[in-house]
Amino acid sequence: MVGTNLTTVVEFILLGFSDLHNFQGLLFITFLVIYISILLGNGLIIVITNMEPALQIPMYYFLGNFSFVEICYTSVTLPRMLMNLWRQKRNISLLSCAVQLCFFLILAATESFLLAVMAYDRYVAICKPLSYPLIMNRKMCVQMVIGSWVTGIPVFIGQTYQVFSVPFCGSNKLNHVFCDMPPLLKLACGDTSGNEFFIYIDCFLFALIPFLLILFSYIRILSTILKLPSTTGRSKAFSTCSSHLIVVCLFYGSGSIAYLQSKSSYSGRTDKIFSLFYITVTPVVNPMIYTLRNKDFIEAMRKLFSKCIG
Repeated sequence: MVGTNLTTVVEFILLGFSDLHNFQGLLFITFLVIYISILLGNGLIIVITNMEPALQIPMYYFLGNFSFVEICYTSVTLPRMLMNLWRQKRNISLLSCAVQLCFFLILAATESFLLAVMAYDRYVAICKPLSYPLIMNRKMCVQMVIGSWVTGIPVFIGQTYQVFSVPFCGSNKLNHVFCDMPPLLKLACGDTSGNEFFIYIDCFLFALIPFLLILFSYIRILSTILKLPSTTGRSKAFSTCSSHLIVVCLFYGSGSIAYLQSKSSYSGRTDKIFSLFYITVTPVVNPMIYTLRNKDFIEAMRKLFSKCIG
């Protein structure tokens, strides 16, 4: 339905991949395999980090929580996308769209803060090893995780309300694969400069500040690693940190391109590509990045599989 204000528009139509008529089945199978891989890969990390005594340390506690966020993060968007591809019915009510947007933003902020927390954990472990057990105690770790989860909740509830308070006019066809702020603002009529301003503020608070904290942590880590006398010690430290850095680059790189563009320069096709990158590619490769490069984790997987087989 098309209307001139919010009360007359009762739903949006998510265009998604509607232009690729001959590939709907292939796209469904592809994204289904990706979603199952995300659930299995990140689920395995959660199980192993909770069951293996050798992994009961802050680094793996944060990794388990990060994997749980990844599962929630993709579950907000991918099941709806799969349903649209399967049923060829792409309409979504305003309420469902608002709920999806709100949860997506909250989980994205949580992931951003957890990446910063994981960088801080590596900083303390490498730069202040003697103080590590005292600083990164159980209480502190729990507080950091809870803080990562709850900090963005009031902000993004308000942000979602603000976005859906603007009048929508013209077409109700949302040129995207899920309800996200840039394509929603593209459909809004009137002056949306205030909404765009708050998007930049949110990016500063929930993306740039955590990224700067990560950057500062790794500058200090690199400085400390280069001073290590042992080549083996330097190699182990680089290996531990490189996995996290790869994930940071994937997450912040694709997310910043999708969000740090104005309404006038918004490109549906480009935004869909980068959005798919950070809702599918990053979560599916994270388990491989963290596990295949980690000897402790590989050993823990061997033990778990041996118990299952035995």
